[in-house]
Amino acid sequence: MKNFIPVNKPLIHKSDVNSVKKIISSGWISSEGPNVKIFENKFSNYIGHKYGVAVSSGTAALDIAIEVLKLKKGDEIIISNFTIISTILPAIRLGLKIKLVDCNLEDWNMNINQTVKLISKKTKAIIATHIYNYPTRVDILKKICKKKKIFLIEDSSEALGQTIFKKKCGSFGDISTFSFYANKQITTGEGGMITTNNKLFYEKAKEYRNLCFGKKNRFNHNDIGWNYRMTNIQATLGISQLKRINSIIKKRHFVGQTYYKYLSKNKNLFIPPPMNKYSKNIYWVIGVVIKNRKLGLDGKKVMEKLQKFNIGSRPFFWPMHKQDIFKNYTFFKSKKFKKSELISKYGLYLPSSLDLTKTQIKYISNCLNKITSN
Repeated sequence: MKNFIPVNKPLIHKSDVNSVKKIISSGWISSEGPNVKIFENKFSNYIGHKYGVAVSSGTAALDIAIEVLKLKKGDEIIISNFTIISTILPAIRLGLKIKLVDCNLEDWNMNINQTVKLISKKTKAIIATHIYNYPTRVDILKKICKKKKIFLIEDSSEALGQTIFKKKCGSFGDISTFSFYANKQITTGEGGMITTNNKLFYEKAKEYRNLCFGKKNRFNHNDIGWNYRMTNIQATLGISQLKRINSIIKKRHFVGQTYYKYLSKNKNLFIPPPMNKYSKNIYWVIGVVIKNRKLGLDGKKVMEKLQKFNIGSRPFFWPMHKQDIFKNYTFFKSKKFKKSELISKYGLYLPSSLDLTKTQIKYISNCLNKITSN
């Protein structure tokens, strides 16, 4: 194909554009606009939580989610080793003791058995991040956390619309976080959301996203907060996109299942199947892992070859214990995370835009099959 196929581009409908134009014309463009609250209510209702707090990004949502728990320096928190760095940064800032857990090879999510073994009397919270395709088994973690009185933060940034036994991801956490970045199921450009059933968490989250302004004297601040507000423009786009969430999920499945049709017979590749016993594959990204090491190919080399065919791609997350910034930290010293290392080195994801055609998917798949043939 002559035209370059990007790894992702947002699908903005005319109705989205018209909604945003209307709100700009009204003058309600800042976070004080009425659509922020409307978006919060509609979104939290969709997830199945009582409260929603719209923020400026998924990272901001994680910052606030951990902050409202009021964990103390030295408290333990368990986090996946294979995830975006945003997950671990608030824990470092607060001086928490971080325990990293390796991932599974079949779904790339944190290993539940290993997570349970890491729990001690000092463990106060677990961040369960849904990665790429299938959800982390937060249904299991929720029961464990409730029994041991541990907070469960459910990072559902990549799993909007995903379910476990038909219950929506994001509804399991004591507090849950979401991202509306351009490549997510619905987008506000940049943006995020916190949802919860806990009214105290809800009230504190609203304060932290808005500089903790004083209630009696606005500019006499009662705590350290941030300007993590979402604008009325973003919220308007979010409302418009949320109306189409069911059709978006359906399209995700179509894209993923079409890739699976063309790639699953390639014995040198692993691509997750369309469903398992507890969930459908959301196919937020189309991730593949090079299985045959004799090919002499890793994710980076395959990406370079795809580029020559005008196909965009991206590497998998770089594991936490391999991050340059954390070389002087102690939370992974002397520990091995072989599965995280393996999929980070040999994994990549393919174009997954919602407007991909069957012809494009077949072309991409054929190119990848050719690159990875013996």
